[in-house]
Amino acid sequence: MSRRERQQAILAFVEARAISTQAELAAALREQGHDVVQTTVSRDVAELGLTKVRAPSGRLVYAVPGATDADRMHAIAAAMRRYATGVEAAGPLVVVTTPSGYASALAQVIDEARHPAIAGTLAGDNTIFLVPRDGTTPAVLRDELDGQLSGEGA
Repeated sequence: MSRRERQQAILAFVEARAISTQAELAAALREQGHDVVQTTVSRDVAELGLTKVRAPSGRLVYAVPGATDADRMHAIAAAMRRYATGVEAAGPLVVVTTPSGYASALAQVIDEARHPAIAGTLAGDNTIFLVPRDGTTPAVLRDELDGQLSGEGA
């Protein structure tokens, strides 16, 4: 099997299944008769630019690069409904509250989704500070996230 064929098989697996680890990916390739080792899969993952995203189950799984904006916004909306309890604009920031212990998980989803209006997050135990990008006001970002929390922005 050529590198190109192996990488095409990897892309097909990632699009069809929830695969969380390189070992799972290597096992799936071996099940199809491809002779691979984990180090080869690791190199392929890097070359293909695969990223990890949070699946609806909550598990981190591999995804192909270039997810659509709709996919990224859906991931944020689902995570907001799952983890957030409130959203408010505060000075130049947006503050998102969660139950104790959930702020980091929500911030990770927001960071990985690369929302075009969010420059970054800072998470504590139950609070996330969101920094809006230039050109986006905290009030506009708050309204969008609050809509996602209530199910209106999904």
